[in-house]
Amino acid sequence: MSLMKAPEGVPVWVDISRCKACDICVSLCPAGVLAMTPAPGAILGATIEVIEPDACIGCKDCELHCPDFAIYVAERSEYKFAKLTDEAKERAEAIRKNKFKKLSA
Repeated sequence: MSLMKAPEGVPVWVDISRCKACDICVSLCPAGVLAMTPAPGAILGATIEVIEPDACIGCKDCELHCPDFAIYVAERSEYKFAKLTDEAKERAEAIRKNKFKKLSA
């Protein structure tokens, strides 16, 4: 079995057709890269969105804990990931406090 190759220049991506919006990946992301977003056609009325791709640190917590194998993180050889910043930690905490929903602009 071969590893899935990341789309060019993308650190993390979601297969929306597999995602059931359980929010496990959002709750685990230390950098606030992911958030729940309304999706009226989805089973739970929401889905996962990659809101800050440039902040991804490549920890793979989202991918490793997804029960539906719906989220993928590029390999370190394919993408140069960010460092975990205080801003990213604050964003992740704000998303958690907002019930994992995307923050208003």
